[in-house]
Amino acid sequence: MLLFTILNVILIAYLAWGVLYQFIFSAAGRFFKNKTLHKTTRSRRIAVFIPSYQEDAVILSSAKAALTQNYPTNDYQVIVIADKLKAETISELKSMPIQVVEVSFEKSTKAKALNMALKTIDASKFDIAVILDADNVMKTDFLSRVNARFEENIVVLQGRRAAKNGQTGVALLDAASEDINNHILCNGHSVLGLSVRLAGSGMAFDYKLFETIMPQIEAIGGFDKEIELRLTRLGIALNYDSEAIVYDEKVGHTKQFSKQRSRWIAAQFRYAKLFIPSAFMRFILRGQFDHFNKAIQMALPPRLILPFALMIMTLLNVIFQNKAMFLIAFSALIVNVLSFVLAMPKHYFTVENRAMWLAIPRTLGATFIALTNLREASRRFIHTSHEVIVH
Repeated sequence: MLLFTILNVILIAYLAWGVLYQFIFSAAGRFFKNKTLHKTTRSRRIAVFIPSYQEDAVILSSAKAALTQNYPTNDYQVIVIADKLKAETISELKSMPIQVVEVSFEKSTKAKALNMALKTIDASKFDIAVILDADNVMKTDFLSRVNARFEENIVVLQGRRAAKNGQTGVALLDAASEDINNHILCNGHSVLGLSVRLAGSGMAFDYKLFETIMPQIEAIGGFDKEIELRLTRLGIALNYDSEAIVYDEKVGHTKQFSKQRSRWIAAQFRYAKLFIPSAFMRFILRGQFDHFNKAIQMALPPRLILPFALMIMTLLNVIFQNKAMFLIAFSALIVNVLSFVLAMPKHYFTVENRAMWLAIPRTLGATFIALTNLREASRRFIHTSHEVIVH
């Protein structure tokens, strides 16, 4: 009984902290307003990197789309990093006005691919590095907005990743998760003057900074999280523009969902373990709250599991007649639901999107499966395949 009491208090405290953290930024995100763009003085030279690992199904269409920006064609270069692409795919890519960097690794990661490309590219040609995923499609004004925001002397910008598909309930749920991330980890943080999350794509960096920080990144998964932590440790702010939009393919099936979450959760908990102790000391000794906030963010409970864990803890405390802990768990559950309501766009609550709500039980199961694969995800890169989305 004593053991249950101790575990009960620890688990509910951890879950309640996760709820409070998300609620604060969810509420703050309601007050977000996108910044007015400065008048641009010049078109900065932009390198658009697209790492592509076995993405023959989507890379050709993505590369073609990347060439349609309303930005001076002489001032940006699309660079596809071809990792284990078919010969015919590479041949077709080389027929386009893009640069192809062919790489091959025994164990592939996005960080390795980007670092190899950086060694190949003439850095003097570029001012900004933009990173996309192989399935991403930039809104036609994306590079123009990035250029305008860099007029503010910022060195890191995260654009808004938006779903380009919603063909299944799982895809809709993944899209909702992305929108919640944008609201809590970008809008909410920006309002409170804190660095936003980096999403792995739709990111723009000062080229020299990117060239300096990337060789330090050895992540198997979650290279964006390591960049977040290393940059905020240097005191560099991570900014956000909700109108700089990149369309991203959402996973359509539970198996893909589980593989993707294994990679993300394993990376987050790994970086929590690596960075929280030193980040805490930096906060105490140097006042680096922005970096400390990034570090503790890595330890947040998985969002989909959180409300169900609170339901279980609420029920257990009813059974064991622990009124105080029941009230805490139940209150946390209510606040958790409210944070989701504040963060999610209204269209998810319509009848048309009922498939998303019906998909919750199986995606919850997929998330629990993801937790059992964390050891594998920490040892090797788990690839999530994409497909061409026909509208």
